[in-house]
Amino acid sequence: MDKLTVLKVGGAVTQNKLLLDKFLNNFTKIKGKKILVHGGGRELDVLLKKNNHPIKMLNGRRITDKKTLDYALMVYAGKINKEIVAKLQSLKLNSLGLCGADANSVLCEIRSKEELDYGYVGDVVSINSDFFKLILENNIIPVCSSITYDKDGVLLNTNADTIASEISSNMSKIYETQLWYCFEEKGVYQDSMQKKLIDKLDMATYKSLKSKGIISKGMIPKVNNCFNGLKKGISKILIGSLNGIIENKTYTEIIP
Repeated sequence: MDKLTVLKVGGAVTQNKLLLDKFLNNFTKIKGKKILVHGGGRELDVLLKKNNHPIKMLNGRRITDKKTLDYALMVYAGKINKEIVAKLQSLKLNSLGLCGADANSVLCEIRSKEELDYGYVGDVVSINSDFFKLILENNIIPVCSSITYDKDGVLLNTNADTIASEISSNMSKIYETQLWYCFEEKGVYQDSMQKKLIDKLDMATYKSLKSKGIISKGMIPKVNNCFNGLKKGISKILIGSLNGIIENKTYTEIIP
C-alpha cells in the first residue's frame, strides 16, 4: 500500500509570510503523496476587527454569521489558498487549490441548531476519495481550504482540523495514511508555563489536562479529531512544527 501524508497547517504559520515560506520549503522534503489542508483563523480575525465585525467563538469553534462567512470565503478559499498554491508552484510542486465544493471534494451539512446556532458552519458528510486519488495519482497536490458546501449549494465554514481528519480517515482505505497537525509550537505541552512537551498523548492524559484548562480552546477540537481519526484507520497522528516532525526531533504523537 502506498503512503500518504495529510498535513494541516494553521496557527501563526499561515498569517506570517516568513513562517509560511519556511513551512512550504520543508513541505517539499516530504516524500510520497501528500495533501495540504489549511485554516487561517488568525488572519480572518484581523479582517473582522478591521471591519468592526464581532468575533464569536465557543469551545474553540467559530460561530459564523453570513458576514463572517463572506470574509472567511475571501481569506480561506481566496487569499491564503492561492498564496500557498502559487508558492508551491514556484517550488516545482504541482498543486491544486480547492474548497469543498470543487469536484464535490468535501460535502457537509449545516450544523444542527438544537443546542446552539453556530450559523453557517458545516459538519462533514462525505469525502470524495476517488477524486483525491485521481489527482494524487497524477502527481498533483490538493491544497484544501476550510470552506465547504452542502447539498443545496450553500457555502459553509468547516473546522480545518476536522476536514484534515476526515480526509485522512477516508484515504486510509486507499493508502497508508499519516496525519500531521502543524503549527508554530513543538507539540502539546504538559505545562503551559514551562512548556514541557508531551511525547505521547493518550486519552486519559488528555482528559486530565483538559479538566485543568491546560488543553483548551482550539486545541480541544484538534485533539478530539485525532482520537476519532485513530479509530477510523489513520496509521499515525503527530502534532508539532513541521521542521520538528521531519527531523524526528520534537512532536507529540497521539496514541490510543
